[in-house]
Amino acid sequence: MRRLIGEHMKRSLETAATVTTWIEVDFTAVEERRRALGVTALPVVAAATAATLGEFGDLNAWLDGENYTCHTDVNLGVAVSLGANGLIVPVVLGAQRLDIAQLAARISDLATRARTGELSADDVRDGTFTITNPGQFGTVMATPVINQPQVAILDMEAIVRRPVVVTDAAGAETVAIRSICVLGLSWDHRALDGAYAAKFLAALRTRLEAPA
Repeated sequence: MRRLIGEHMKRSLETAATVTTWIEVDFTAVEERRRALGVTALPVVAAATAATLGEFGDLNAWLDGENYTCHTDVNLGVAVSLGANGLIVPVVLGAQRLDIAQLAARISDLATRARTGELSADDVRDGTFTITNPGQFGTVMATPVINQPQVAILDMEAIVRRPVVVTDAAGAETVAIRSICVLGLSWDHRALDGAYAAKFLAALRTRLEAPA
């Protein structure tokens, strides 16, 4: 498993012109949503990502040699750690049609079956975009490798409580304690450019920060 993962990651780095862009997001609204639904933050981010990819279709795509294919359905790969046995990326098909609770159930089911060796071949193919969540282990920044032939992968880091400057509707600034998360997007410069990647992250941040 580890050897196969290494070969796949090396091939990706040799193939893609990989760039990583980061953005900080206030997760206060995300935390409210997840607590209300009794889920983790991951399915909240997954739902927002799937919706935002509907506006930025060039990221929900494959680039295989000279063949560039944009997809209508968001088949969302979610990286699952298998401990000493490496990781695997099962896929939630049509993620844009699922709400947060449905995504949470689907991700949980795939992760459980991944760790018990019960995934089928259909569970790990046809992904169009991937999310990886190393932040669950406390990390704050990473540069994920793109899952070929996809053109981007979203990295979700730890949610950290810290003081930030908050501006109210009247423009007044105060310091408040907020839940902050760094999201990183590794993307293929052969398929898109930095402005497009940055606009996607900004739109995702706006969606995640919207009041619950």
